Amino acid sequence: MTISSLRRGLSSGLVWAAMALLAIMTALVLIQVFSRYVLGSPVAFTEELVRYALIWVSFIAAAYACLHRDHMGLVLLRDRLPQRGRRILILATDVLILALAVLLLGIGGGMLAWESREDISALLGISRGLVYLISPISGALIALVQIVNIVEDVRDHVDSTPMEES
Repeated sequence: MTISSLRRGLSSGLVWAAMALLAIMTALVLIQVFSRYVLGSPVAFTEELVRYALIWVSFIAAAYACLHRDHMGLVLLRDRLPQRGRRILILATDVLILALAVLLLGIGGGMLAWESREDISALLGISRGLVYLISPISGALIALVQIVNIVEDVRDHVDSTPMEES
């Protein structure tokens, strides 16, 4: 499997997951509006489920943004650097994002999900650990995405380096 096919597969998977969650959220909001204003009796669980789906879709979108390097960034410094400095800064940023994804989202989020596994949500009656499970999942996805980005950074640098004559 090549890096570009891995990138395409990750992109498709993340888009489809986000689209599915957004479709579910839309349907749940429509059910909530219909039941509240037409039937006069709102369906209580939909609000909590939409909130949890929004959390999940946000983390999935973060992984997608990292994959396409569309996340927020201050480019003022980067754009003023020479080509070599720009490459070093981009690589350092990718390594830092990888470390944060593993440490904060992966390990920290995994600990949060584990510690909240017995905390039960009010309306749905599910473990909040399941809701927080998206943190280590997205941490793993962002780590994978950043590895792909780092490999491409290094490969592109090697490919663009002029051959030395001997």
